[in-house]
Formats: sequence, structure tokens, C-alpha cells
Amino acid sequence: MSKKRASEDDVRPEYDLDYSTAVRGKHYRRILGEGANVVVLDPDVAKAFRSSEAVNEALRSLLQVSETTRRLTSRSDTRKAGTRR
Repeated sequence: MSKKRASEDDVRPEYDLDYSTAVRGKHYRRILGEGANVVVLDPDVAKAFRSSEAVNEALRSLLQVSETTRRLTSRSDTRKAGTRR
């Protein structure tokens, strides 16, 4: 039995991989229109979330807290510039 090359063993003969008909970026515009983003999480962060919905929920909560904190700590524009109490 002769030793076959690795490339011959990797793909089964029933798979027709004709890359001459491939179109680069075929789904690119559709994905952009849907607003899809892919973000790769570090393994330790990924362990904390069971799904993408859980990640989105956590980020929305963080944004809400951030907005609330920003409103609480922002200076009031009611005082005139240069006026001290």
C-alpha cells in the first residue's frame, strides 16, 4: 500500500470544489444591510455568557448605567460662565 499525499485524503471525492465559479464577497452587501457584526470574545469572557443574546443584554445594561451615570455627573448648563457661588 503506497502512502497517499495528505491533500488527497482531506477531501472526499463526492465533494465538488470548483472554485472557478466562486464569487468573492457574494453575501457582503446583504450582511452589511442587516447590520451584522462579528466580535470575537476572549475565552474567559465567552465562558461568562451562554449566548449572543446574553452578551447583548449585558452590553445594553452597561450602556444604560453609563448613560445614567453621565447624566448624574454632567455639569448643569444653567449657571453662566464665570459666575461662582
